[in-house]
Amino acid sequence: MSQAPRDIEDLIDLMARLPGLGPRSARRAVLQLIKKRSLLLIPLADAMQRVAATARECVNCGNVGTTELCEICTAEKRATGEICVVEDVADLWAMERAGVFKGRYHVLGGTLSALDAVGPEELRIPRLLTRVSEEGIGEVILALNATVDGQTTAHYIAEQLEPMGVAVTSLAQGVPIGGELDYLDDGTISAALRARKAL
Repeated sequence: MSQAPRDIEDLIDLMARLPGLGPRSARRAVLQLIKKRSLLLIPLADAMQRVAATARECVNCGNVGTTELCEICTAEKRATGEICVVEDVADLWAMERAGVFKGRYHVLGGTLSALDAVGPEELRIPRLLTRVSEEGIGEVILALNATVDGQTTAHYIAEQLEPMGVAVTSLAQGVPIGGELDYLDDGTISAALRARKAL
């Protein structure tokens, strides 16, 4: 059985590391890219090079952008006194896609996990507490995934915010137990945000 050249095998191996792509899917994707070199492969390579050179995390909220502060953090109209706390950037993008939240965000970068030795300092929880006190925040919406780690993290954050006198709410109906925001449709996210409740 003939093998692909080493460079192509390296590309397949790298693609197979992406979420949702195994070795077979990666091989099919790479073959399609090569087949449509001018239409897909070359523009993709150029776009990846640009993103590799310019993409960075927002120092304030953890969103991904191309400047030190992302567009959401610098938009004055988003200074509503509300911060929506999400697990990762994919969840922020899902909330933005739904178009129902007009405030600012805070990306934790994961959830608390004793098994994986992930504590508050490994996440952006200290930065969140600083933002709440510095930015005059009146409500913190915990839009964390409905998993055990997500709910543990939500309760921890709620406890930390309690002495600060800020309203703490969470997404309500519409988000199934074990569900992840990135996989929910816009209507479900919208309904969950509108029906949020105090913790």
